[in-house]
Amino acid sequence: MGKRVLIAGESWMTTSTHVKGVDEFSVHSYVEGVGPLRDALTSRGHDVTHMPAHLVPTQFPGTAEALSQFDVVILSDIGANSLQLAPGVFDQFRAGEDRLVALRDWVGAGGSLMMIGGYLSFSGFQARAAFRQTAIAEVLPVTMLAEDDRVETPAGIVPTVVDAAHPALGGAGDSWPALLGYNRVVAKDGAAVPATINGDPLVAAGEYGAGRSIVFTSDCSPHWAPPEFCEQWPGYTDLFDGLISWVAGE
Repeated sequence: MGKRVLIAGESWMTTSTHVKGVDEFSVHSYVEGVGPLRDALTSRGHDVTHMPAHLVPTQFPGTAEALSQFDVVILSDIGANSLQLAPGVFDQFRAGEDRLVALRDWVGAGGSLMMIGGYLSFSGFQARAAFRQTAIAEVLPVTMLAEDDRVETPAGIVPTVVDAAHPALGGAGDSWPALLGYNRVVAKDGAAVPATINGDPLVAAGEYGAGRSIVFTSDCSPHWAPPEFCEQWPGYTDLFDGLISWVAGE
């Protein structure tokens, strides 16, 4: 049965400066990386809502009631600041909702949370994702590092499937394409780790209160997930459908 899925993040804005002789100008663009994941999930009947990164500070749900519009919440390449520093807090200095506390409590009451890796996931690039000291650290089945947790593998590294029969892997098999990097984390006691990368958790799953959480510590789209993984590999859809189905309690 399809799930109502909220994907927060997986978009960015870029600025490039063009210098032509003595003249220069800047060009700005908006990019979404959610396509492979969204397409994979919708193809399996899930109802996907994408909340781009620039809308997260103003629109991410801050109450159990608002979160309960969804069966699964995915945080993907979006840092803790974007969820905690709403404009009223950051610009107007007024106390407001701590949306990560609300998310923790929602999972504890039976909700489902997934975090996907990236430069602004877990601890992230220069530890700027900054989830380690938030309420979400209690929920995830892994412990985050205090420092920059990225492991860059530019030559590519093939994941190791430890338990191909684990339902969270969705029957994706035991032969996966190489990935170009991931966030290093440490599995908590009791967490299931059906897939690893470089000896570290790639997929880790656990329970929190009445709910569940799961992580995929590499990317769901480029740059860490090259086209061979997120576009050409048939197991990609099986894997992410499995991750969603498991964390939602199926």
